[in-house]
Amino acid sequence: MKLMDSSFSDFYVELEDFEVVKRGTLVSRALTMGPGGSIFSVPKIVDGTVYFGSMDFYIYALDCETGEVIWKFKTDGKMACNSAEFEKNIVYMGTLSGSLYAIDAKTGKLVWRFKAGNGVTAKPLVREDRIYFGSLDGSLYCLDANGKEIWRFRTGDAIFYAPGICNGKIYFGSGDGNFYCISTEGKELWRFRTGDEIFNEAPPAFHDNIVYFGSMDNKFYGLNVETGKEVWTFHAGKYGNCFSPLVHGHKIYCGSRDGVFYALTHEGKEVWRFRTGSGVIGVTAVCHKDRLYFGSEDGNIYCLDMDGKEIWRFKTSGPVWSPPAVWKDKLYDGSWDCHFYCLNLDGKEIWRFSASDKTLSKLDPPYKIFEMVVKKSFDETEEIDEKYDLDFAGGGSDDVYSVKSEYVFETTYATRKDYGD
Repeated sequence: MKLMDSSFSDFYVELEDFEVVKRGTLVSRALTMGPGGSIFSVPKIVDGTVYFGSMDFYIYALDCETGEVIWKFKTDGKMACNSAEFEKNIVYMGTLSGSLYAIDAKTGKLVWRFKAGNGVTAKPLVREDRIYFGSLDGSLYCLDANGKEIWRFRTGDAIFYAPGICNGKIYFGSGDGNFYCISTEGKELWRFRTGDEIFNEAPPAFHDNIVYFGSMDNKFYGLNVETGKEVWTFHAGKYGNCFSPLVHGHKIYCGSRDGVFYALTHEGKEVWRFRTGSGVIGVTAVCHKDRLYFGSEDGNIYCLDMDGKEIWRFKTSGPVWSPPAVWKDKLYDGSWDCHFYCLNLDGKEIWRFSASDKTLSKLDPPYKIFEMVVKKSFDETEEIDEKYDLDFAGGGSDDVYSVKSEYVFETTYATRKDYGD
């Protein structure tokens, strides 16, 4: 396939000559999110109450049947990707301002607040009166039940990852490209180096002594939980992977930032794939009654059967990155359009709730940190100064001109040797 600009009709570009190159960090996208009422928070449902956060600084508790507010709590910052954890009648949730809150689940009153060195952006892990969570300051913290720090474990970059636990050990990824296994006393047991930052709001998946996770190096990994040795890798897309796989039955389900949802065997072999309308697939997927549910940056909540065939989709007015929560055969999920939705299992809306601020939060394009570069043979003696817009997403490598990938890519042609006929 060739692409041609009409104003320069003798110039053709082969798609295979393009390569997507990552020039920034994915964390930067979260840090540039503006205020508003957009919702990007995995809902937590306990005893008929659903808990979630919003970019309007509020943690909400809604009645699952009616959508009525039970309480709302004003925090000190935006909640982007932050998700609630619930333990012993306490709701735990962090903010981009660096606070971790403990809120009484019944009354909505503050129990305590802990201030980390930077944003707290992912779901905390609560086990045996200990709270573990990562911060953009690069540390994984351990607090006691009263919010007092016990220890912190330092990595080489921001932690935008929800820790998981298996066999009494804690597992998480870091922006330094390492996936860590540490003890509950904060001692490193092993680390595994990937090719890029590891970013995920949801914890990793575990099955049969293997831990599964994705990296922005365009791969999904399966590692031995005891040794950290690689069991398998699966390559997916060009724009990285930052979502936790779902292990269900004999398959692993995972979505890529290219808008493709995959079903893999436990050995990391592809079984089928499903392509969404566009953009980034949500944090992870959920399975309920042999149906798969997940959100996408194209604004849809999708329902697939176990063979990857679409059953229905529900359209919102903004990206949906968080997976739905399920309660009494109803689905609950939030959208960047500032609404929180309740659907039945046929994809029909039952009710919706509006955040306190109905202004959509500012958000950078999903591929802004990527650059598309082209490798061609060029004659350094001939220069071309014109710029052209190419409306496509492709691939290449480092060379003389680049394309900024924000859906419409800007190309600057520098020199040429032989464009061919």
